[in-house]
Formats: sequence, structure tokens, C-alpha cells
Amino acid sequence: MKAELLRRVAAARPADELVDLGGDGSDPNDDYPDFAQRLANAVRDGAVDKGVLICGSGVGASVAANKVRGVRAAVCHDTYSAHQGVEHDDMNILVLGARVIGLELARELVRAFLGARFTHEERHERRLAKITTLEREGRLHAT
Repeated sequence: MKAELLRRVAAARPADELVDLGGDGSDPNDDYPDFAQRLANAVRDGAVDKGVLICGSGVGASVAANKVRGVRAAVCHDTYSAHQGVEHDDMNILVLGARVIGLELARELVRAFLGARFTHEERHERRLAKITTLEREGRLHAT
């Protein structure tokens, strides 16, 4: 799925620089946490603005990517979540399950994700600040 998805996204978005950070599922010794960390670090460090992470179900890769501070990764298998996650939650990594969805849906999800922008509405900024506090301190309020 990855190679064809990259080809289609590159054709649809020629102004974007696409960066392939490796892994195509062909090596049985590859583990999704390694690739999740590689992409999450690239997003955190500003080497890329957003990322797309593909694994079997998407769940494990999402869990792993979210361990990196500043990363907001989510599994999305519908276009509403793919754009709303960016608009409301400032999601910066879209995670796809290659065993769950097909290539056409993956292409639509990536298009929705890459085309979306964080709204910066007050309620979304407030919620994002709470997520950042939770990430930094492990809690929102003193107990």
C-alpha cells in the first residue's frame, strides 16, 4: 500500500516534499515502534510538518507515536476523522491500518488529512493546552 499511496499523493500534491522514512512491511524483523519513533521524532523536531504512518491495524503504531512529546497521532479510517482531527485537535500524524482499509480510502484519508488546518478556535486551543499539560505532568489537576 505504501509505495502506491506515495506515488498517488506525489502526483496529487506536486508542491509538497514527501519524505519516506523507511519500512514497507517486507522485512519480518521490522517493528512498528521503530518506524513510529522515526516519524514522531521528525514531526516533533520540525523536519516534517505532518506524517502518515502505516501498519497492520494502525493501533500499535498510533500508541507508539503518541509516546513522543508533541505528537498527536490517531488511527483514522473515515475522512471526517482525518480532517476533524487536524482542525480540532491539531493532529499531526495520521495512522492507517493497511489490513483494515484499501488503497482508495487511504488516498482519500491522506488528502483530507493533508488539506486540513488547525482552526485555532478558543475551545480547541483550550483543549490542546490541557492535552499538553496532561502530556507534561501526567495529570490535569492536583489530586
